[in-house]
Amino acid sequence: MPNNQRRITLRDIAKDTGLSPAAVSYALRGLQVPPETQRRVREAADRLGYQVDPIARALASGRTDTVGVLCESLTDVWQQGLSVTLGRRLLATGRHALIVDACNDPELEAQLASHLAAQRVDALIVLPVDPAAAHWQQVARQTALISIGDGLPGATTAAEVVFDNELGVTDALSRLASAGHRRIGVVTPGLASTPDRPAESMVHRVAGELGLTLTVRTSPYDLEGATAVARTALTEPDRPTAFLCFGDSMAYGVYAAARDLGLTVPDDVSVLGYDDQPLSRLLTPPLSSYRWPVDELLDLIVERTVKAVEEGKRSRRKVLPPTVQWRGSVAGPRDGAGAV
Repeated sequence: MPNNQRRITLRDIAKDTGLSPAAVSYALRGLQVPPETQRRVREAADRLGYQVDPIARALASGRTDTVGVLCESLTDVWQQGLSVTLGRRLLATGRHALIVDACNDPELEAQLASHLAAQRVDALIVLPVDPAAAHWQQVARQTALISIGDGLPGATTAAEVVFDNELGVTDALSRLASAGHRRIGVVTPGLASTPDRPAESMVHRVAGELGLTLTVRTSPYDLEGATAVARTALTEPDRPTAFLCFGDSMAYGVYAAARDLGLTVPDDVSVLGYDDQPLSRLLTPPLSSYRWPVDELLDLIVERTVKAVEEGKRSRRKVLPPTVQWRGSVAGPRDGAGAV
């Protein structure tokens, strides 16, 4: 049965305490009244069952205490963990996270970003599918826009915390080259290239400097899709002897495809991931990968989001470097198979 009980209002608390509605409002917000009055009002509010009307508070303050978190793809294990922890950190500041998934679809991303901005979220934190898309300009005019992983070159963002992919890509390909590999497959979500992205322009430039033959393949994050992409690569003539996967979720697909084809890691194919998921240490052999400073990332994002919402201030762009986690998934190519 519906609950038709009348909502307790400020006027009810005012009548109970003998104060004016304005004094009650100030007391509940801890403003302009003595501590004893604040205590008395809060006790009355608790006793009467008063609950703040979120719509009224939003109208009065101009804030909803809601922060949108728009993820590129929640099939990626790294993004799953990041968004959950980010939601908890935001909750500790008194803000609720509204987490949505763009499913690696630029058109859906544009729709969701516009919808969240229209819902008057206090800020929008985004792991973008397409950093260069035109819709970010409009979104940045509607709410505080904070970007993770990639800069948004066409928008006036409140903050950007990006990854040093130049360092990560150079180190990864250099390590594979030093192990003797010359034919390397790069597996990427297939996202638009920006200066922050480890996309084709960056990996091909580094590969050219190292004398490597490179094949770039796009892949979804889910295991079935990533496995299909890796299986195709591993059954072609002159298959890669090593893979660099821009996401451990996609590296799991290489492991699965190799197993299906009777190949072993790293004897037949080496695999290098890029975001060091805890599950990666449980593989056989454990996956070598790159660890990004997630705790520092979360601290920076939450701090900059609160600053943008409460003070209307922009923060300096921050670039975070990776640290390689070298395990057992990389070895030299068998019998010189990596030679071009």
